[in-house]
Amino acid sequence: MAAKTFNTVVYRDLNTFIFGKSAYPVALKNGMTIGGGTVYPEINFTLPPMTIDKTTMPRVLENYREIITGICERARDLSVPGFIAEIETLPPMTFNPEWAAEVTKIVADIIKEHAAQHGIKGAVRITPNDIREGSDLEHMWHGRHWDAILKTFEDCARAGADFLAIESVGGKEAHDDAIMYGDIKKSIFALSVLGCRDMEKLWTEITGIAEKTGTIPSGDTACAFGNTALVLADRGYVSKVFAAVVRVMTGVRSLVAYECGARGPHKDCGYEGVYIKAITGTPISMEGRTAACAHLSPLGNVAACVADTWSNESVQNIKLLGGMAPTVSFEQLAYDCRLMNEASARGDSAALLLRDLHADSDSRLDPQAYILRPDVVLRISGELLKADGHYGRTKKAAELALEEIAEGHKQGLLLLSEREQESLRALQEDVAALPGSEDQLIADVMDDCEKLDPKKYNM
Repeated sequence: MAAKTFNTVVYRDLNTFIFGKSAYPVALKNGMTIGGGTVYPEINFTLPPMTIDKTTMPRVLENYREIITGICERARDLSVPGFIAEIETLPPMTFNPEWAAEVTKIVADIIKEHAAQHGIKGAVRITPNDIREGSDLEHMWHGRHWDAILKTFEDCARAGADFLAIESVGGKEAHDDAIMYGDIKKSIFALSVLGCRDMEKLWTEITGIAEKTGTIPSGDTACAFGNTALVLADRGYVSKVFAAVVRVMTGVRSLVAYECGARGPHKDCGYEGVYIKAITGTPISMEGRTAACAHLSPLGNVAACVADTWSNESVQNIKLLGGMAPTVSFEQLAYDCRLMNEASARGDSAALLLRDLHADSDSRLDPQAYILRPDVVLRISGELLKADGHYGRTKKAAELALEEIAEGHKQGLLLLSEREQESLRALQEDVAALPGSEDQLIADVMDDCEKLDPKKYNM
C-alpha cells in the first residue's frame, strides 16, 4: 500500500470544524456513520482487580458478559441511536490472543442480539495492549511480542471486532526520561524518530490485517507520551507548558497511522486527535470530563469541541450506588452526546455556541486546554504541514505550540503562573537550539538514552 501524504488541512472554515461532523465519515454495515452528523457514546471498560490466567478465564468472560449486557440494556432504556464498545485487552490477553478473541466474540455477539431484539446499533473497537516492553523483548518488529500483537488483531477481527486500534509504545523508553527531565530535544527524538519509524512498521501490518478481515483500521494514540506528560503535569512534576507542547508534537507521530491507511475514528485517549481531524478529515473519538474515572485532567470540556464519538477512557467493572460502573459511565456519555446532538439539530448557530462554550470554559486556565481550541488547532495544523519529514514537522509543531501559548498569554487569553512563564521561556530557547537535521538529532541524543537498545529499532 502506497503511503498517503498530507500537505494541507481539510478544514479551512472554522465554522465547519465541529463535533459530530467529519469530512470523511466512516460508515458501518449496521447503518451507523461515525462523523456523519451524530455524536455516539464510546464506552471503554475493563475488569475489576483480578488475576487473568487459564483458571480465571471463566470469571473473566462472565465479567465481560455482565458489562456489555448492562450497557446494551441501558442503551435501550435511554433510546441511544448507537454506540461503540471498546475492548482494551490486558497484557495476558495479548500474550494469549485466543483469550482476547473469546472476549471479543462475547461482546460482539451480545451487541448483535440486542440489535436484533431491540434495534440498538452497536460496534466493537478492539485495542490490543502493546506488550512490547520489558527485558525479554527481542525486537520491536519481530519475535513473540510482535507476533502476539498481530495475531490478537487478526483473531479479534475474525471474532467480531469492527475497528482496529492500539496505543503503541515505540519510543516510550526514551520519552519517559524526556518527560521526567523536561528534555524537549529527547522528546522530539522519541516521537519523530523512534515513534514514527515504529508507527510505519506497525500500521502497515494493521492496515493489511484490516483489509484481509474486512475491518476498519481506526487509529493509534500517543497515550504513553502525551497522557503521561498530562498526568505528571497535573501532579506538578513537570510544567503544563511542556505537557502542552508534547501533546501537539504527538500529532505528527499519530498521523503516520493515516499515512499508512487508517480511516478513523481516532482513539479516545489521544487528545492529539483534534490535529488528526484537522489534517485528514477523519472522525475522532475524544474523552474529557467523563474520563475522570481513569485520570484527572484540565481538558474536561474543550475535548468535546470536535469529537465524533465521546468516550470515558476506561472504567472497572465495580459496583457503585447507581449500578455497575460501566453502565453508570455509559449513561453519562449518553447524556453528553444527547446534548451535542440536540444542539446540532437546532442548527449551526446552536452547535457552534455549544462548541465555543466547551472551548472557552477550559482554554483560559491551562495551556494544555488552550492548544486544543479549534481555532488554535487549525492555525497550528496548517503551518506545521509546511515542514518536511517527521522530524521537521515535529520540530515545527513545538515551535508553533510555543508561539500560540506565548501569544495567548500576551493577549490575556491564557493564564500562566510565574513557573509556567519560566518554562515557556526555557522551552523557546531549547527549541530554537534544535539541530537542523534528523541525523544530527540522532547523533546528539542517542547515547544519552540509557534505556534504549537501538538494535531493537534496527539502528
